[in-house]
Amino acid sequence: MKSKKKIKFLVLAAIILVAPSFYLLPYYVSKPGMAKELKPIIEVENGYKEEGGFMLTTVRMGRANIYSYIIAKLSDYQEIYPMEEIKSEDETDEEYNVRQLYLMDSSKSNAIEVAYKKAGLPVEYQYNGVYVLNVVPGMPAEDKLKPADRIFKVDGKEFKTSSEFMDYMSQKEEGEYVVLTFERNHKTNDVKVELETFKDKENRGKVGIGIGLVDDKELVVEPNVTVNTEEIGGPSAGLMFSLEIFNQLTKEDLTKGYNIAGTGTISPNGEVGEIGGIDLKVIAADKAGAEIFLAPNQQGESESNYEVALKTAKDIGTNMKIIPIDTFDQAKEYLESLEPKT
Repeated sequence: MKSKKKIKFLVLAAIILVAPSFYLLPYYVSKPGMAKELKPIIEVENGYKEEGGFMLTTVRMGRANIYSYIIAKLSDYQEIYPMEEIKSEDETDEEYNVRQLYLMDSSKSNAIEVAYKKAGLPVEYQYNGVYVLNVVPGMPAEDKLKPADRIFKVDGKEFKTSSEFMDYMSQKEEGEYVVLTFERNHKTNDVKVELETFKDKENRGKVGIGIGLVDDKELVVEPNVTVNTEEIGGPSAGLMFSLEIFNQLTKEDLTKGYNIAGTGTISPNGEVGEIGGIDLKVIAADKAGAEIFLAPNQQGESESNYEVALKTAKDIGTNMKIIPIDTFDQAKEYLESLEPKT
């Protein structure tokens, strides 16, 4: 009898201990991720080799449960974000993931464009339609289209850019139908969708089917370049992508034998933008043995990524050099000025 009571007590205790880990709070927790070498990820056809290496840096982020929330509260280098700061209103997990992967794809495209142009090589563009980023709840496209669907025909007519698609849709009236041809999981489908007036303040009075979309755009370059980021999302690796691609395109090795980490978005004109979680990325880079860390300077703004990175480096006692960067050219000039590592 005592044995049964003991078993029941142990089972109850286990449930009490485990249950909070399944109860998700309306917060996200981020912590230091990894610093990943770019040489295995990026390959320029017949590209030049490098003695050192460039690394992208990441943070790990996930929904908080009771335990992870408490641990983050007690940790110096874990951050807590309310859900609305991470996901847009009414955005599903699927839509959030698609948005992050799109931002990564845009980051890669911008990096390729910057690197090839800085290397004096031509860049051409190929448009293949539009990608669905999100579907508006309560609008006609709901349950008919999904995030990541690629639409390339409307009413049997091919179009290439989002502006062409929207120009065509703007000629329609509420109650009319359009037939969309789209690709999902490598299969082509047709769907008939009615147009309806938007109900939100931002689009009030406009007619549509209720999707957010972006261009499906490919860059055509020579020599060919492949960037395999798998499931890494977000735009923050743009600067490091552009440096790695440029380094493989040109004879001079910018790494000079050093392990160089960093972060920052990159625009098509080579400007470097701020990112989130810079302190966590500094920690990830230090753990991976980086000797130099390139941080967005934000034109010298107070509490810039660079300032936070500098403070973090001091707090953790690393010898890694923190370098302020505003543009691709500035990063290139700094690396060119380095003495080769002996």
